[in-house]
Amino acid sequence: FTVNGFLRVATGFDIGLSTKCVVIPKEMGMCHKTGYSEMRLPNLMGHTSMAEVILKSTTWQHLVHTDCHPHVRMFLCSLFAPICLDTFIHPCRSMCVAVRDSCAPVLLCHGHPWPDSLDCDRFPGDEDMCLASVTKEYKHLHKVLPRPACQTCPAVQEFFTHKRVLEVFCDSNFAVKVRLSKRRTGFDDQEYNIECQVEFITQGSLLPYETQSMIQQWLLINEKCTQRMTPTHRPMVYLLVGNIEEGIILVNQVYHWQRKDSSELTLATQKWRYHKCL
Repeated sequence: FTVNGFLRVATGFDIGLSTKCVVIPKEMGMCHKTGYSEMRLPNLMGHTSMAEVILKSTTWQHLVHTDCHPHVRMFLCSLFAPICLDTFIHPCRSMCVAVRDSCAPVLLCHGHPWPDSLDCDRFPGDEDMCLASVTKEYKHLHKVLPRPACQTCPAVQEFFTHKRVLEVFCDSNFAVKVRLSKRRTGFDDQEYNIECQVEFITQGSLLPYETQSMIQQWLLINEKCTQRMTPTHRPMVYLLVGNIEEGIILVNQVYHWQRKDSSELTLATQKWRYHKCL
């Protein structure tokens, strides 16, 4: 995204002489490719040192990767890495509300409430100079995809027959084969970067990249499920099967694709091409 097109023009307020322009550090990956490369320090979160900015912002990078709202990256970066202009540009209250309403459930899924530091009442109304949400225009220009939901983790199926798997396929909107692995991050030994490669068994009316994007988001939002499926650093393969209900994507069945019993899953996926559902 870029800042152009989001600004509401009105009077801003003076920064004063106490702030300085600094290059956005490489550790703040979520605020790269934003259309600008320098930020104001101290920032709008009150962080006075780059070390503090990096520490506090990295806790939000996971939320950005979930794509819980089209403007979550812009909203957070406008606060943690405000653009280096003559005035501070706050996000508009409407942008905060839109991002909060979409992303707060994701935070709750990870056990965190929407923080007081991001109380939307602290931000200016749309009549002031601020970054405005263009969600309506975004929906007009972009296809709105079903959203992954925070849900109870489905039990991993270890024993099954290909006939049962075919029955589940018939009752589902999608079935994808996912290869999961994880690696430790540099910031916290308990934080994991989940990587996945997706192969499609069936995807309903969605395009392949759309299904892949949604499954990746589901894995990020339901991180506890993903961590349960990756108990070690050895890659694991699963079949995720689910439905799309009222614009929400739900994973209902998870099959562990092990070598010893992969013949049943392989047989099911081969027969699926010619299978006729009752």
